[in-house]
Amino acid sequence: MFKGPEEDIEFIFTAPSSAVCGVTLDVGGKKEYLIAGKSEGNGRMHITLCDFIVPWDSLSATQKKSLNQRYQMGCECKISRCPSIPCYVSAQDECLWTDWVTEKNINGRQAKHYACIKRSDGSCAWYRGVAPPKQEFLDIEDP
Repeated sequence: MFKGPEEDIEFIFTAPSSAVCGVTLDVGGKKEYLIAGKSEGNGRMHITLCDFIVPWDSLSATQKKSLNQRYQMGCECKISRCPSIPCYVSAQDECLWTDWVTEKNINGRQAKHYACIKRSDGSCAWYRGVAPPKQEFLDIEDP
C-alpha cells in the first residue's frame, strides 16, 4: 500500500456491471493492479470506472519510479477528479486530475507522466520530470 489506511484492504467492492460504473478485475489469475479508490475503513474499498485502476505491468517506468519515490512528496496532497469543464480546486492542497475530461482516458498523459507534490508554501502542484524537483519549483509562489 502506497497511500491509505494502516489496515490491509481485504474486500474491494464495485457495481455489478460497467453500465453502472462497475469494474471487472482478473481475480482468478495472479494479475496485480494499482488501484486508487475510496477506502471505507474496516478493510473495505469501493472502486468505480472513474477511479484510476491499471494492471501493474502496464504502468510506465515513470509511474513505477514515482510510486516508490516522488509520490511520497504528495502524501499530504489530495487529487480531485475533474468530471467536466469547468472544474476547480477547492483548497490549495489539491491537484485536479483532468485525464478523463481532456482525453476520455483514465490513464492519460497526466497519470503517466506527472506527480502531485507539495510545495514549500503548502500548496500542491503537478510536477513532470525524471529528476527530483528543484528547490525553485518547491519554493515557487503563484501570483
